[in-house]
Amino acid sequence: MAEKIRLQKMIADCGIASRRKAEQLIAEGKVRVNGKVAQIGDKVDPKNDKVTVGSKKLVPQNNRKVYIMLHKPRGFVTTMDDELGRKCVAELVANVEQRVFPVGRLDRDSEGLLLMTNDGEFANYISHPRSHVSKTYRVTVRQQVTEDMLAKLSEGLMIDGQMTLPADVNLIVKEENRNVMQITLYEGRNRQIRKMCEELGLEVIRLKRIAIGNVKLGMLKQGDWRDLNDDELRSLTASAQISAAKQRRAQKKKK
Repeated sequence: MAEKIRLQKMIADCGIASRRKAEQLIAEGKVRVNGKVAQIGDKVDPKNDKVTVGSKKLVPQNNRKVYIMLHKPRGFVTTMDDELGRKCVAELVANVEQRVFPVGRLDRDSEGLLLMTNDGEFANYISHPRSHVSKTYRVTVRQQVTEDMLAKLSEGLMIDGQMTLPADVNLIVKEENRNVMQITLYEGRNRQIRKMCEELGLEVIRLKRIAIGNVKLGMLKQGDWRDLNDDELRSLTASAQISAAKQRRAQKKKK
């Protein structure tokens, strides 16, 4: 008897999306198994069942895992297919041997470091809220940034009805019409930095992610990608473990 696996695992293994995103696709009714709309919890036989996501039939890949970093330019959406016909990051990694998908997100108007992989377990581990892998950004605003603003950004702000976690914030350029901050977050909420700055009346004119954990974008050119090396992969895993431990200790102190 053929061994069956969870549907979201097969979707992730085929490089379509992370497991969490796969579950969302299933819940939205976009996944079919042998012609029938799939349900959360379904299991499939990758070799014999016909699985489609939208109009695409899933084809199991070989076991070689791929981990890359991409320098995403502004104007590209972080998705492998866009129903509105916008430019998406899939165009930038079309020459990657395996089909990869983004780990987390980077909004259309932002640029910088984006991890991509075909390893669903890795993507889930790095992007899961419990991991709290740090992400560092260079944030350019038009207005003058005061010490009070820096303190509020560091300590946390109320956005979307929830306080942000403490962040590391430094002012690195202070000019009359241009201030640049370096902000390190330990959570991954949607458009978080833009919303935090908006809360303080700051207009973000450029937002660039320069690091995830200890993995730095470096001199990689816009639109280019490269494989992560073994040290970088180990570093990301270690960062997830360390950050999660710090957050657990912080939560215990609050209690």
